[in-house]
Amino acid sequence: MAGKQPATYADIEAAPENLVAEIINGELMTHPRPSPRHGLTASALGVELGGPFQKGVGGPGGWVFVTEPEIKFGNNILVPDLAAWRQERFIVPERNYFEVAPDFVCEILSGFTERRDRTIKKRIYAEGGVSYLWIIDPRLQVLEALSLRDGAWIDAGAWNSDNMVRAAPFDAVAFSLADLWPMDKPLGFHEDPTPLYAGDR
Repeated sequence: MAGKQPATYADIEAAPENLVAEIINGELMTHPRPSPRHGLTASALGVELGGPFQKGVGGPGGWVFVTEPEIKFGNNILVPDLAAWRQERFIVPERNYFEVAPDFVCEILSGFTERRDRTIKKRIYAEGGVSYLWIIDPRLQVLEALSLRDGAWIDAGAWNSDNMVRAAPFDAVAFSLADLWPMDKPLGFHEDPTPLYAGDR
């Protein structure tokens, strides 16, 4: 709309708490909080990577992981599902958002966010100098890894639930992709016979 003022951080602060709010190209964009499937996938990934790559348990350490951080990229403020910085680049922000671009981001797709994650956010991450991007689809149970080279994303591989994942920048330790879907464990973990995908975002 002509003459419309660009969104500011005050608009994010005023957004309802049940929504994730971002500023993209001057526009406030919101979407519902993650579904249980989405949230469990993010938590499981944090556990898989946090031990060896943050705590140094069975791995090299040297990273700091943050779940759903607000990150400022120029005039944009994005909220990836998971982000990580190499320890030497990590600065605790004085504001609610980070101004130092992470080295790694992961987006976990949902019906509300997939188009945005795969297009405009992907482009902003590249322009912001994020070196590694993982895109995870918990509905199809696949992981795609991308690496930044000369300002463009390069396909670094894809994995499904039959695979052990060993993907940069966390290729020092492999993990089973199937472990990211705790809702799909055998009966006993999930007793409800309702189809897991019904209404999933």
